[in-house]
Formats: sequence, C-alpha cells, structure tokens
Amino acid sequence: MLARRSLTVALMTASLGLAGLADAAPSPEGQSRDGQNRRVRVHNQTGVVLQKLQAADVRTGNFGADLLAGTPVASGASTPVTIDDGAGGCLYDLRAELAGGQVLLRENINVCRIADYYLTR
Repeated sequence: MLARRSLTVALMTASLGLAGLADAAPSPEGQSRDGQNRRVRVHNQTGVVLQKLQAADVRTGNFGADLLAGTPVASGASTPVTIDDGAGGCLYDLRAELAGGQVLLRENINVCRIADYYLTR
C-alpha cells in the first residue's frame, strides 16, 4: 500500500512539473501565455476593400501570415483578429493591402493596450 501511494505521489509530482514546463514554453498555436489580450477589432475606414492584413513583431520585423485568412473586409466593416506570434511581444507593425494594390504600413501598434484599430488612408 505504501509503495502504491509513493508511486501516485511521484506521478503527480512529475505531472505538475511537466505542466510548469508547458507554461514556460511557447505555445504550439502561436499564442503567448502571458495573459495579455491581443485580440483587436480592425475597422476598415479606407474607402476600399481590405484584402490582406499582416503583422510583424517590431523586435523581428518578420511579417506573418494573412490575419484575415483570405477573407476581405469591405469598407466600413470590421473584423476581429488576434495579433500574436507567441513570442510575448505587444508592439507590432501592421501591413495592410487594399484593393487596387495600395499598401499601408502602420508602425508600433501596441496590441496589448487596444481593443479597436481604425485603419484609414
């Protein structure tokens, strides 16, 4: 009986230790685990369709995949996006591609501090 209890305690301790390691590691889904909300509603106020939206952590400058996942946003409409590469940063540059080929670059947007972003030309 004592051996079984010791094994149970050892397994629980190992499980808790692994859970702690999982919290320290980057999330496989690309989401930071620091409790910051990086969900932003992007409002398209450009007068034309927003075709593509990308974000780059200012520390790396590497733009990621299309945050709109190929779904354009009409002028006057909005859509929620999560701007998070999993590295724990809050400052991002946004690159927007509009219908007609115009590209807008907005720098140093603190996605941890805003809930809405109004994209204008």
